[in-house]
This record gives sequence, C-alpha cells and structure tokens, in this order.
Amino acid sequence: MAPLQFLPFAEARRHAAETVVVDSILPRAALTLAHWRAAPTPAALQDDTSAGSVLRALAAAPAELAAAQYVTANHFDVDGFVGVWALLHPALARQHEPLLRLVAVLGDFREIDWQDPLADHAMKLVCWLNAEEKARFYEPFGAPARRRREDEASAEKFDWFLPRFAAILANPEAGRAAWQPEYERVRAAVAVMQSPATALRRYSDIGLTVVRTPEPLPYYALFGPTAGTDMVLSLYDGQRYEFEYKYTTWVDLESRPTRPRLPLDALVAALNAQETSGHAWAADGITDTGPLLRLTGRRLNKVQRYADPDQRPIYASSISPEELEQAVVGFFRQRYARIEPRRYWTWEAVRAAAAVVSE
Repeated sequence: MAPLQFLPFAEARRHAAETVVVDSILPRAALTLAHWRAAPTPAALQDDTSAGSVLRALAAAPAELAAAQYVTANHFDVDGFVGVWALLHPALARQHEPLLRLVAVLGDFREIDWQDPLADHAMKLVCWLNAEEKARFYEPFGAPARRRREDEASAEKFDWFLPRFAAILANPEAGRAAWQPEYERVRAAVAVMQSPATALRRYSDIGLTVVRTPEPLPYYALFGPTAGTDMVLSLYDGQRYEFEYKYTTWVDLESRPTRPRLPLDALVAALNAQETSGHAWAADGITDTGPLLRLTGRRLNKVQRYADPDQRPIYASSISPEELEQAVVGFFRQRYARIEPRRYWTWEAVRAAAAVVSE
C-alpha cells in the first residue's frame, strides 16, 4: 500500500477514482469505508464504525486500497477522523487497533465499558479531540451558523489534527490541559451512574434502557451502561425527562441486529393529552442522527441537540416517572411485536415498517 494523501472533500470530488472516502459517500470513489446506511462499503469490510471498516481494510489490503492515492471525508467527527488518520498512518493504526476502536465507538455512539483497561486512555483522547475542536474551530454541526459548508470548513480541522494526533495517542499527558476539564466532568458523572443514586432497567425485548438518575449527565457517562440497546429513556429528579433514539439506529451496525426507528407522533399525542405543565411534548424526525422526545420550550438547534443533556434546559412534566415509563414501554412493545430485528435496514425499509405498525 502506497502512502495516501489527505484531500479536502471538494478536491476529492475531482479525483474520486483514486480516493478512499471515510465515513461519507463519494460517487465513483475507489473505495468507501463508511457505516452509513446504503454506503457501498464492501461486505467483508463492514463494521459498526467507519474507523472499524478502515482497520479491517488495513488488515485485508484490498486491491482498491492498494491502488488509491488519496483519502477524504465530508465532515469532521471522532470516528471519521480516526479512520482518515489510520489510513495515513497504517503501521501505528494496526499497533493501536483496540484503542482506536474504543475511541471510534465512544465518539459516535458515546458508549464505553469502564472495565476495559484501555477505557481511560480512550476517554482522554476523545476529550482532547473535542476540546481542541471547539477551542480552535467550531463545535460539531456548527458550520452552518458560520455560513460555511461542513465539507469545506472541516478540512481545516483535519489539517490541524492529522499531524498532531500521534503524539497524543502515544502520550495523552501531553494534551492534559485540553482534555482535563471534560474528562473530569465525565468521570464525576460516571461515579453518579455507578452509585446507588442511579437505577437502570433494560427492556431487551424492545431495545430500551431506562436510566433513573438525579440530574442530567454527559452522554459519555449516561450512555455507557446502555450499550446493546438502541433507545434511552432518562428520568431525572423533578419529573424531568428525555427519550432518545441512539445513533446506533442511524447507521448500519455489523455486530448485531437492530429494530427500525418508528415515528413518535402517536406517543407525542398520548403524552400531550395527559400533560398539564404548560409545556408540550414534541419529537424530532426519525432521520435525525439522534432524535429526541422531550417537553418543548425554546426550540433546540442541531448543536444543542447534539450537546450533552446537562447543557440544555429540560422541563418539568406533570406526568409521573412511572406513568411515563409505562407509556413509552407500552408504545414500543405494541409496535415492535410485529417487527423482527435485523441487520442493514434501508431507510425505505424503516419507513415501510413504520407504515405497517401504524395501520
């Protein structure tokens, strides 16, 4: 495999036949390594994360990779960055493969097993990437607010991070000043999640985890124990609630079957019929990367929806936590009873499943 060169996405469009595209789709690309639905990733290279597909490609060395000259991505996030970096540093990537896989899963799905000996290292790397991204550039999904296209503006992030990541990978202490604030906030939240103050209930038959904990927490703490399920209902003190479809149902998971997202209109209507707080329930559309069901006040933009729950307002409901949990569980049990979990849902199949259960 000859050394690859990073190309911004706009330039890569003119060199598609010689380009590997990561965590994105580029028509006529030499090779696609992405977990997006309908992405033409070769079956043998499919993985839960795009970086995981890259690591599979480095091990398999397909002819398309050997013939490529460039690598690109149309946005900057942890998973996509790790994949691009790995293709530019294949020997180091294979040396650190278990750690890089953890980083990619944490970045995209916000899941981590704290029993893994590499978990702490992975968290420091992700916190470093997050902190430097926000301090030097703009927050995830923040390009449109700056009247810039993400596929163009993100190239500046790649240019800054690509030559610096190896040093932090080898020695996270070199980046402590950047990662420490978020890392300490997450570790404090993990302690709450692991304390008697927090209770977890898993409804494996519908892929739901219910988390009852005093206050909203960062996703890296909140979602860790929910691995293996695709929906989270968070119940906070003061009758404050949020329900979320995880990103695991926006992409193609290779490791396990999933259920399709269902529109929440009927659940929203049922909750609004009970709600007397003065706020109204609303839900994002199923094609959003992480749709929320919550009481509305000031409308959240994409940056706020992607941000941690403890960084946005969550309003008090008149509905008790027991009633809300029963409503959510009942809604999905009724509708998923007619749907078998499977791998590789298309959006057309998702919509078809929704139409069947709404009949």
